[in-house]
Amino acid sequence: MAGLLSKERIIAPNGYNRWLVPLASVAIHLCIGSVYAWSIYNPSLTRVFGVVTSAADDWSLSEVVWVFTVAIIFLGLAAAFAGRWLEKVGPRMVGVVAACCWGGGYLVGAVGIMTHQLWLLYLGYGVIGGCGLGLGYVSPVSTLIRWFPDRRGMAAGMAIMGFGGGAMIGTPIKEYFIRMFYRAPEYLGTTAEVNLVTEAGRRFAEIGGAIQEVVVIGASEIRDMTIAGPEGVYVVNSGATGVAETFVVIGIIYLLVMLLAAFSYRIPAQNWKPKGWVEPATESRATLISSKNVDIDEALKTPQFYQLWVVLCLNVTAGIGVLGVARTMITEIFGSSLPDTVDASFAATYVVMISAFNMVGRFIWASTSDYIGRRNTYWIFFVLGIALYLSVPYSAQQVSVNPSTIWLIYFYAATMIIFTMYGGGFATIPAYLADIFGTKYVGGIHGRLLTAWSTAGVLGPLAITSLRQNSINNAISDLVSKIKPGDFLAQFGAPVEQLDLLVSQNSVTIARLMEIAPVGTADPTSSLYNSTMFLMAALLAIALVSNALMKPVNPKHHLAE
Repeated sequence: MAGLLSKERIIAPNGYNRWLVPLASVAIHLCIGSVYAWSIYNPSLTRVFGVVTSAADDWSLSEVVWVFTVAIIFLGLAAAFAGRWLEKVGPRMVGVVAACCWGGGYLVGAVGIMTHQLWLLYLGYGVIGGCGLGLGYVSPVSTLIRWFPDRRGMAAGMAIMGFGGGAMIGTPIKEYFIRMFYRAPEYLGTTAEVNLVTEAGRRFAEIGGAIQEVVVIGASEIRDMTIAGPEGVYVVNSGATGVAETFVVIGIIYLLVMLLAAFSYRIPAQNWKPKGWVEPATESRATLISSKNVDIDEALKTPQFYQLWVVLCLNVTAGIGVLGVARTMITEIFGSSLPDTVDASFAATYVVMISAFNMVGRFIWASTSDYIGRRNTYWIFFVLGIALYLSVPYSAQQVSVNPSTIWLIYFYAATMIIFTMYGGGFATIPAYLADIFGTKYVGGIHGRLLTAWSTAGVLGPLAITSLRQNSINNAISDLVSKIKPGDFLAQFGAPVEQLDLLVSQNSVTIARLMEIAPVGTADPTSSLYNSTMFLMAALLAIALVSNALMKPVNPKHHLAE
């Protein structure tokens, strides 16, 4: 088996068509790139017991978002380890291990959902699956850059394009399976027809002489249901979200596709070059393209490595937090103002479009960088990105005052452009590294640099979930101050003094408070992400400075040829 997977077994013969190589690379990246569609799972994972809405014992959004974060952390750590291992064993062996980790991680995660053990979900999808992400990510990139030394940006764009498009293909597939396995919980009737009791912040109803826990759905929350149903009272733990079964099916599909792609890898013979291509002999600050090579360990001693680390980390931080909650975000910003337009189907389509623009941006921006230079490409990312992030709070504010689809269009356009540059940043960085450090060890250096992705995987979701929760708490406190205590008691079956307990048990939400708020009260939901957007713009400003200071590596770090 080791011989079948060995590096020597996959050296391409003379005359091999290098344009066949991207097919395997894109296939693997399409599978692992589905991690960007994580937000599709969020609603179902936060309603495993309640099904139509979150019950008291369900996981919170902040808890499940961190599964995505752990996966990204281990992506970076595995990539850092796999870089040098890849140079030794070749991409086929790395690809096979990646397939087993990514597909197997899904299966372990499914067990965690079925048993409601969050740690198993973290171990499966986060740790094991994250290792599969890192191994699967680095193997195609260095392989294609070696096949296309004359078009480094385009090569990296092709390799990483699939990663951006993984969610585009994965989202409708996951939506289909979730709906197929979905089973609605038992419906008891409207709140007027059911005698509800509140104890310790939870809602209960008497059913056949026994007290059972229930959840209550208001008219404004129907749009968030997987399959729309009537408003009213539903029995907890009497249905199924379908997410566990979806994990099993998706895991098996990804395992098989990635194994097939891994066995299709080929690498060029040593010293192979494209016909008619001549390596550049000089470098300058203007081009930043070096003909010299730098060893993996030596690269870590240069300031250029850490400048690029900062550039990648902050660019990813600015986008990855939004990716993790994309579906929830667009629903919260525009769902209450434009309920007829922004429903569950619209939100799912938004995730697909993010993936599409993420994928297209990877190829277009990386290819463009071959002509305008990597440094200039990042100048565009950061200057334009700052302006676009700052435009999001303005759109959110305007739609709450004037519920017009024009603000949704502005928001949609701004975020789509942001995600082309987010994907473009990933696709351009391997070529940037090859320019600065040479192509010989670019796979290993790229793996080390992806620890920036791990760091961003923590910073992005932490920022967006923390700031969002802080905004939610402030909004709830502000709304409660405007509501009469008697109205609060009638709505929730408990006095306002128990607010903190009711909020912690998911009994009190902004949507439920708006049902009893005085006429004319503005819904604060659309402004929940304003502080996050301001922070992201500030991070891009720091990255802009790091990129502006880039210059060629000191010759003392070059390998003696």
